[in-house]
Amino acid sequence: METIRTTNQWLGASALAMGSYPAFSMIPNPAFGWMRAWGEVTERSFQRMVVKPDWDIPHFTAKDGKDHIVTISKVVEDDFGDLLHFEVPGRDEEKPTVLLVAPMSGHYATLLRKTVISLLPDCDVYITDWHNARDIPVSAGKFDIEDYTLYLVNFMKHLGPDTHVIAVCQPAPLTLAATAYLAEEEPAAQPRSLTLIGGPIDPGAAATEVTDFGHSVTMGQLEKSMIQRVGFKYPGVGRQVYPGLLQLSSFISMNGEKHAKAFNDQIARAARGEASDHDKHNEFYDEYLAVMDMTAEFYLSTVERIFQNHEIAKNEFVVAGRKVDFGKITTVAVKTVEGGEDDITAPGQCIAALDLCTGLPDTKKASHVEPHAGHYGIFAGSSWRNNIRPMVLEFISKNSQGAAPSKGAANTSQKPDAAPAPLRKNGSTDVPV
Repeated sequence: METIRTTNQWLGASALAMGSYPAFSMIPNPAFGWMRAWGEVTERSFQRMVVKPDWDIPHFTAKDGKDHIVTISKVVEDDFGDLLHFEVPGRDEEKPTVLLVAPMSGHYATLLRKTVISLLPDCDVYITDWHNARDIPVSAGKFDIEDYTLYLVNFMKHLGPDTHVIAVCQPAPLTLAATAYLAEEEPAAQPRSLTLIGGPIDPGAAATEVTDFGHSVTMGQLEKSMIQRVGFKYPGVGRQVYPGLLQLSSFISMNGEKHAKAFNDQIARAARGEASDHDKHNEFYDEYLAVMDMTAEFYLSTVERIFQNHEIAKNEFVVAGRKVDFGKITTVAVKTVEGGEDDITAPGQCIAALDLCTGLPDTKKASHVEPHAGHYGIFAGSSWRNNIRPMVLEFISKNSQGAAPSKGAANTSQKPDAAPAPLRKNGSTDVPV
């Protein structure tokens, strides 16, 4: 797979160099311009598949009227992931602490870059930064979904109880499990609120191509066809992984025609001289094509225990030999967010978390379905910016100790002291469940 990627990157670089050769400019043939454009797009596409994108967080103007830069520091370091803090020096106003739990599903945590930028003016933001498995030596040991859950437990303990957790996509069920684990082991360390965005709490609640695939293969077939060993080129040589390039091919195949058109259009723009380093296409695909390998045990345990055995949905999940009981969550406010047009985690899968929290009062439960949002839009697109983000900030504000609701956020969630209302499944406002 790496040979194929390197070869295509070399072919693109060669075409770019040949198409840009000065002597060819004397020949009025558009073929050379198209060769250069094809090479430019192809080289960039295959080269960025193995490069971790920069966070590149811009400065912003706070309420004090001053521009504040953002610095990034590691507050917890471990073999398979770090806890990063986006510090805003000079900001005197105290902001609620937010832990963003990034997915480990083939992309780097930088996939949530726009989410981080949108939250920084109103929150003190931390994020889980998972490492690329191909760069982790075999001596570091295994890393499966139980280890992932314990990492989250450690991060939550470090940040303390005045924390609001937002889990995006894949980590939603494990974040819920980490909260339930803390509810029994160290209740005082539980976060104040938990927002689950587009996560597969109950994959059986609504079928998608992802869930269909999970049930169409046996674990033996999956291990034989999907798992590979890291080559000598990387520090993790010998480690068994689910390659990021393989995951990327799966992502692209789900919307193959759309991606093919996007690249054809970009080649045409490059040929006309209209493309740039930071145009809309490159801004999106610089992140989308940057993929990381997952440890084999994490990938296989996710498919088997979350998608096939439905251990989270059945409240049968075990961590470090201890059964996790979601009914033990009694004080953490829980909110679910789903996209009405999400083709990866369809509506119904995430809201199942509220039924699992049997010990939680109805006044501390809320849900939201964004009618026309896809999977990416519910945490980084216009649906997030215009509708979901204000509601999440309002939810955080209502569940912060001694905090009044933020003035700029939409008041769409039920107040904690209001009477319970019956379940409603759809709509663009929060509803108690």
